[in-house]
Amino acid sequence: MKTVKTISEVREQVRKWRSEGLTVGFVPTMGYLHEGHASLIDASHRDNDRTVVSVFVNPMQFSPDEDLESYPRDIEHDKELAEAHGCDVIFNPEPSEMYGKNFTSFVDMTVLTEELCGLSRPIHFRGVCTVVSKLFNIVKPDRAYFGKKDAQQLAVIRHMVEDLNMDIEIKGCPIVRENDGLAKSSRNTYLSTTERQSALILSRSLKRGQELIKSGVKDCREIVSEITSVIDSEPLARIDYVKIVDAETMQQIETLDRPALCAIAVYIGKTRLIDNFFTEDI
Repeated sequence: MKTVKTISEVREQVRKWRSEGLTVGFVPTMGYLHEGHASLIDASHRDNDRTVVSVFVNPMQFSPDEDLESYPRDIEHDKELAEAHGCDVIFNPEPSEMYGKNFTSFVDMTVLTEELCGLSRPIHFRGVCTVVSKLFNIVKPDRAYFGKKDAQQLAVIRHMVEDLNMDIEIKGCPIVRENDGLAKSSRNTYLSTTERQSALILSRSLKRGQELIKSGVKDCREIVSEITSVIDSEPLARIDYVKIVDAETMQQIETLDRPALCAIAVYIGKTRLIDNFFTEDI
């Protein structure tokens, strides 16, 4: 495995693979890799002849009051994990490599980005769409891999690829959890010991929602109310949102009469965590 820092190096390597008739998988990340990222790399390694992993903390998707500077970084650990799971090339550019000083072009989206995380992070998805579009143009993969924990992001990327006629297959991979149920996230490192225990309220509340659905409840308001009640029982938890939306359009629904996503965002102390489930996976 090798690490490259420039766009020209990635393109040169991919061109060489293409000339040999090899397929290319791509896993875009912001680094500080964990078992969730590892599962994406594993999937790409299984499906493709070669795998590229990008490690880039994208400044465009952070607002001024968010944690860009403190976002965890450990490129040496990232290299070890990626190589152990079958990565062939890590692309680790500087912001100046991705965004030149005269950069003024953006990829934006409406509708899908106006609910859930898009409400509390209004610039976030423009940054995501822009950087992922750039990365797709740089790497030109056959397939790209995203985790279902970032369910809205996955839906947005799929829609962008369809709208812009990108010749890339988008693969969504299951959430990877700790043994006690907490969804793997780079931001889990921000949690104190007490907060880490309190964060289990996210998975417990979703489990309660799943139980209601399994029992036959179809009223989304009832399910959301019960999930909210469970989260509110934890003193350190502060809800950003609890919503049930159409799995494809990300628009709120009142009744479970189609494939749906139940998504939550909760602050534990100062740390914002997200979790979800798709009704089709129950």
